[in-house]
Amino acid sequence: MAYRLQYRRYRLPFRAPLRTAHGVWAEREGLILRLEDETGRVGWGEAATLPWFGTETADAAEAACLTLGEFVPTEAFELLPSHLGCLRQALVAARAAESAPVECKPMPVAALLPAGRTALARVEPLAEAGFRTFKWKVGVESAGDELGLLDDLCARLPGGGRLRLDANGAWDRRTAEKWLERTAERPVEFVEQPCFAKASQGTALRRQAEDLLLGLAADYPTPIALDEALVGDGDVEHWLRLGWRGVFVIKPSLCGDMAATMQKLAAAKAAVVFSSALETAVGAKQALATAWRWTGEPRALGFGVWPLFADGRFDGPALAPFLRWQDVQRINEEAVWNALS
Repeated sequence: MAYRLQYRRYRLPFRAPLRTAHGVWAEREGLILRLEDETGRVGWGEAATLPWFGTETADAAEAACLTLGEFVPTEAFELLPSHLGCLRQALVAARAAESAPVECKPMPVAALLPAGRTALARVEPLAEAGFRTFKWKVGVESAGDELGLLDDLCARLPGGGRLRLDANGAWDRRTAEKWLERTAERPVEFVEQPCFAKASQGTALRRQAEDLLLGLAADYPTPIALDEALVGDGDVEHWLRLGWRGVFVIKPSLCGDMAATMQKLAAAKAAVVFSSALETAVGAKQALATAWRWTGEPRALGFGVWPLFADGRFDGPALAPFLRWQDVQRINEEAVWNALS
């Protein structure tokens, strides 16, 4: 079978810049893909590239699309190199026939809080809306200032509320230990990626970071989650081989071989949280469909990020404490495609 491949590139400003340990993030870049098979069936995918996170660039994804050409035989998709993970998963999503998962129960959602003191004012209205899980970006300001805010933030959580702390790999050992000592007796569900070393920093530093994460996970009661450490194909398998028993934060939009990744995680009975990569509604739909097909213990989805874009036509489902499968199905990929014309 051959497919007609079309794509549209986007560069979309956020409604408000997001501050993380990686810096200020003001816009999203990527490609929306449209595939049409010989029967006229149309499928959609999104290559939501994040080069600073470890994926290919949007330029590399676009160059690969140009190389594939407009009419692509099935076997050509299988020849794409593994480092084009975002493009590969987008093409898989566009080729797959959409089907409802076996379980269609509503899924709880974690609300994203802004970094710093601004987070304090956001908790109460979100709690009144029904949210019980909150994600706070840390590692952005000084550790002393953020640690000073932690108790104030915990005090504003609703009954049964839990906090996820996302450091985006910003801490050294000493800082991570201070945080993990403090969180041990507080309603913190997990600390996400306290430490990290990029592949570009060399094998020795990456191994040191891995050893540090494994040691912290063994020494402190607050669970640790991996995020930046899970970008390329094989990363999940690598951490499973290391014996990781913490949480795996999976961004389906960034995983080239999502089906194989899901099988490995399910076989290991891993603790998994599915998370947004701040993609458009097209990528959000394919990522959420993956989350609904997870057979393990459901955890609050890391998709409480909307409204996200300055142009609301590109947003996923409205911000709500629970998402239903029907909300995902209602996403209209063609409307996003047309908005880019």
